[in-house]
Order: sequence, then C-alpha cells, then structure tokens
Amino acid sequence: MGRRTGRQRGRARPSPLPPRDGVDATRVVLRSGPTSTVGDCLRATPSLQELTAADLADRAQRGEIVDADGRPLTLDQPARVNTSVYLYRDLPDEISIPFDLPILYRDENIVVVDKPHFLATMPRGQHVTQTALVRLRRVLGTDLVAPAHRLDRLTAGVLLFTLRPEVRSAYQDLFAQRAAEKEYRALAPAAGVAETRVVGNRIEKTAGDLRARVVDGPVNAISEITEIEQTASGSVYRLVPHTGRTHQLRLHMALLDVPIVGDPLYPVLRPDLAGRPEHGDFSAPLRLVAHSLSFVDPLTGQRRRFETRRTLTDGLH
Repeated sequence: MGRRTGRQRGRARPSPLPPRDGVDATRVVLRSGPTSTVGDCLRATPSLQELTAADLADRAQRGEIVDADGRPLTLDQPARVNTSVYLYRDLPDEISIPFDLPILYRDENIVVVDKPHFLATMPRGQHVTQTALVRLRRVLGTDLVAPAHRLDRLTAGVLLFTLRPEVRSAYQDLFAQRAAEKEYRALAPAAGVAETRVVGNRIEKTAGDLRARVVDGPVNAISEITEIEQTASGSVYRLVPHTGRTHQLRLHMALLDVPIVGDPLYPVLRPDLAGRPEHGDFSAPLRLVAHSLSFVDPLTGQRRRFETRRTLTDGLH
C-alpha cells in the first residue's frame, strides 16, 4: 500500500445516522465546561438555534441524538469535550433554484452533471435541499451519492459525483493530487492581449469574510488566462487553474482589470448583485463556467473528458 496522504488522514468519519430524504445528519462538536451536559452544549450551538428545548428532547427520546459510534445520548448526561454528536436538523426555508441539473454521464461508479448557476454543490448554511448533492440523491434514489470535488455556488458547469463509497477516495484523490485537468470559460471585458498570461500569488480567505484576498507570502494560487474570442457581450477567456484556492479565478481576472461579468464580489463588493439570488432574482449570473473536466480513470485507466453544454452568452437553461 502507498503512503497515506494528509488529505486521506483528514477525511471525515461517516455519520452513524443515515441521510434523511437525501440530507445528511448534522455533526456537532461539543464545546463544554467541566459540568456541562450534552443538552447544554447543543442548546449553545449557534447552528442549532432553530431547535427548541422541546425539539431536542423529542429527538433524544426517539434515539436520534447519537455519538460517533451511533449510541443514543440523553440530554442530561455529561458532555465530553471535543467529541462529535450527530442529529437531524429542521430543513430551512429556501428559495427554489429554478434550473435543471442535467446528467452528462453515468456508470456504476460515477455520475457527471452540468450544474447550473446559483445551485450549491452540497449543503452548507441555509443552502440544504437546493444543492446538487441533495437533488441527485433524490433523483437517483440513493443516498450513496457523494461529491468528488466542488464548484462555487455561483459557478456553473461540469461536476463529478461518485455512486459507491468504495470508489469515492480514488476519485477524490484525482482532485486532491491535481491529477484532474480543469478548464473554465469566462465572459469579461476585452483586454486585447493575445498571449496567455500566468497569474501567481498567495490567496487567503478567512471565515466570515465574503471575499478572498491576495497577501504576502509563498505563492499558493496559479492560473493561466487566455482571451480566445470576442463577442458582442465581451470577450471569452479560457481559464486553467493549476491550484484550487477559493475564488481564485474570479480574483485573478479582477487583478488583470477584466472582472468576470456578473461578479458580485470582485474587484469590489456589489450589493446590487450579491443580494439578488436570496430574493429569487436570478437574472444576473456570474458568467463563469467549468467548461471541461479531463482525467485518467483511476479504476479503468481509461482517458475521460466531459464538457459542459452551457454557454456564456445565452440565458440560463
């Protein structure tokens, strides 16, 4: 066996509670004082504030608050610091994302979809059922679906999921080890520069900050950017990321003074764009698409390439 990577060692332990209607149970790490109970910790967890004391008591009575080994917990038993507890949350009210999630390819191991703009890859925060993962689980009728990588919620295009737990790590490692070749397309103002430009710097994004930032330090973000076509709406750019930092392509385009059309964050925060999707207005998508995904299949050795059917200049579909 090969040496395990840090990414492999850090993979999350599977939840002892099965998904419910395509949605995984919530994992909570207990933060407690020396006399805190499980109930004290759960009631103090910000992400569970929609659950009342009665809600928690009802879940505990049904055996739906469990430890990492699946053992039911009572609310009055002592909490163990930094241990994991699993339970089901109430689903939030969400704005429906009115765009299809076409399947580009499917076999016994993987399914490749053409994700629309505005649809998150997987549940996070207030985006739970309106995500590619939950939609796929419900459409395919299996909770074994899992993402091999992610796309930003505002980015459309090719997205790969696995269908069996035993193959998941092999496909996830394609992305962890940069063995998958990803190419994007973006619509932005014309730059009039024919040659490929390489942008390299250090990008960091802190929790709670909407925008990533360039900071001093070793380079951790590299992108190749080429203007390939001029249209009436602007120029089309081919973007090839060699790293995978959050918002990397969007920030690098802004640094070249050709910000992507519809970007609510770069080069400056635009509240007029940022708030629209949360009110059901999907008229100004970020014109960034994951155009193609290529890799050598880790199980078959076959060369695979998948390409989006979405275009940058058309309306959403």
